[in-house]
Amino acid sequence: MRDDGRKDQLGSPSSPRQNSIQLNGAAESGLNHTGASWQLPSQAPSPDPVPNRTASREQWDGKYEFLLSCLGYCVGLGNVWRFPYLCYRNGGGVFLIPYFLMLFVTGVPLFLMELCLGQYGAAGPIAVWKCCPLLKGIGIGMVCVAVLVSLYYNVIIAWTFYYLGSSFQSPLPWSCDALANAAICNSSSGESLSPSEIFWNNDPEKASVVVLYVAFQGRRYGLISFCLAFPASERVLGVVNSEGLHDPGPVRPPLALCLLAAWIIVFLCMLKGIHSAGKVVYVTATFPYFVLIVLIIRGVTLEGSLQGIAFYLTPDWRRLASAQVWNDAASQIFYSLGIGVGGVLSMASYNKFDNNVIRDTVIIATGNCLSSFFAGFAIFSVLGHMAWRRGVPVANVAVSGPGLAFVAYPEALALLPGSAFWSVLFFLMLFMLGIDTLFGNIEGITTAVLDEFPQLRGNAKYKSLFLAVLCFCFYLMGLLLVTDGGIYWFTLIDSFSTSFGLIIITLFMCIGISFFYGVNQFCQDIIDMIQHCPPWCSKVLLYFKACWVVFTPFLLLFILCYIFIEMYNTSLHYGSYVYPRWGKALGVCMASICCLQILIWAIVAIYKETGTLKERFHKTIRPLNSWRTNNGAGRVQGSMDTERLEGLFTVTLTEMDFNAMTWEEGCDGMRNSEGT
Repeated sequence: MRDDGRKDQLGSPSSPRQNSIQLNGAAESGLNHTGASWQLPSQAPSPDPVPNRTASREQWDGKYEFLLSCLGYCVGLGNVWRFPYLCYRNGGGVFLIPYFLMLFVTGVPLFLMELCLGQYGAAGPIAVWKCCPLLKGIGIGMVCVAVLVSLYYNVIIAWTFYYLGSSFQSPLPWSCDALANAAICNSSSGESLSPSEIFWNNDPEKASVVVLYVAFQGRRYGLISFCLAFPASERVLGVVNSEGLHDPGPVRPPLALCLLAAWIIVFLCMLKGIHSAGKVVYVTATFPYFVLIVLIIRGVTLEGSLQGIAFYLTPDWRRLASAQVWNDAASQIFYSLGIGVGGVLSMASYNKFDNNVIRDTVIIATGNCLSSFFAGFAIFSVLGHMAWRRGVPVANVAVSGPGLAFVAYPEALALLPGSAFWSVLFFLMLFMLGIDTLFGNIEGITTAVLDEFPQLRGNAKYKSLFLAVLCFCFYLMGLLLVTDGGIYWFTLIDSFSTSFGLIIITLFMCIGISFFYGVNQFCQDIIDMIQHCPPWCSKVLLYFKACWVVFTPFLLLFILCYIFIEMYNTSLHYGSYVYPRWGKALGVCMASICCLQILIWAIVAIYKETGTLKERFHKTIRPLNSWRTNNGAGRVQGSMDTERLEGLFTVTLTEMDFNAMTWEEGCDGMRNSEGT
């Protein structure tokens, strides 16, 4: 089929670029490879054109929507509470050395690989592995990781909602100015818990006045009153009512309602796919930067702020000899860039084919790292003031994980004049950061399913129903995490969902593209997308090629070994609670299920083929004929099975995939045996 829509005979002259197809180890004419071409059967004219699925697949309305979506996805809650803590714990400014080294050797190459796979294949995490059906399990493993991350990530947004609603009070309920905390703050008995810790973990006494106040403000703030219309005796976690992992206790109604509101917002924002989410990110991806700038300006003007910033950046060169520093740097790169979860790959699949992926990679990776670095100034300037007010070292007020965002920083904000205003800004920022990241995770899941069941994509009603059912199922599963002992389950999933399973998935993705699909072919695909590739582009690809083949797999193996050693020697705990052995084993099983998908689906792919084991293996590492039909990079004409191209993705190769076309060495073009 020519561009003008008229039918050609099989032997009609067409450009080799249109009629040739690339396989691993062999490429289309004109690409400095074998020069082999296809010879099609001559007994039948070309069939009706295969429908181009790109026509029914959405695309971003503009490149800025894609960039903001990816930046919002990468810049998440971990940039606020995880990076600053890791930076000061691992030598302050010295931590930036392994951090940026891991970024350039591991983070950026893998991020570019996911962007290129999604954009070139115009498919989600599962369907994109038509390029190498043996590794379909990588895509399924990505979806499994995305499910686990989405399950607990929206719980953080629910906590943020709760704190956001509580911030519309003066004084703040976790400050010493609140009447309920007067006895705690004025006590000289050596009380170890601060008001913010009690608000986070414990159940204080009832305070019905707060409920009336929030209900009154509800006319103005709507959704906030929706989250807080419960007795004020229910405060955040209530973890003191649970004995551990085995005793989750009842669901906490305020958090359950906040969680429901969070999933309703996700559903509404993603109802029309990237067309609705792409508009929302103009606010959700930019507003956090405004708040960070405001918090930095306010923070550096506080007494004692320089003490906190100095603590954040003071280098400890001895820490470079510690393997933990390098592992923390690598884990933070994975955590912040969202590598191996499928979100980046899915969002890139909605790009135009000729989008400059290298430029986008540099912009997103740079923006993400600078955001993390700037967030540290906003956090530690205020923590420095808090340490100065309390007369203690900064190390005693800086904690990791949710404790930094929901205990230490709220307590610091309560010390500022106009504390309610700053608290509202901070938690509104956390909400924006969290919701953007969740958009990417859910997009990875929905794109994978819609690619497998394209009939859903073409029916707006069924697509909306599927998204509603998905969000509701996540809500039901998330109720376990908003019980009295939900924080124990939260910590377990958080610790293992992005642990060794994610590293194994990305390792096999790197090896599969580099050695099965072919790193040279992959680089050529990138050049095909960047149609007017400047000379520097080829030189940059040499660097990425070296990373994909050598450096990145080596570092991933190092990280994997360290994780296993640390997991064996270190116990998992939350506060003073040490997880039982069966709990840790449950976490290992969760991570193992994700990475075992690679082995399971590889066995299925080989089993369904015919021939010797070696022949089956070679069949399953060749791209399917339908690999390039989505993006318009190459159209294969001739007598091939239409259902093979348009049906659900399967790892089984049919005879048509290999026998409908045959190689003829030395042939310069397509020939028609009928002599036309």
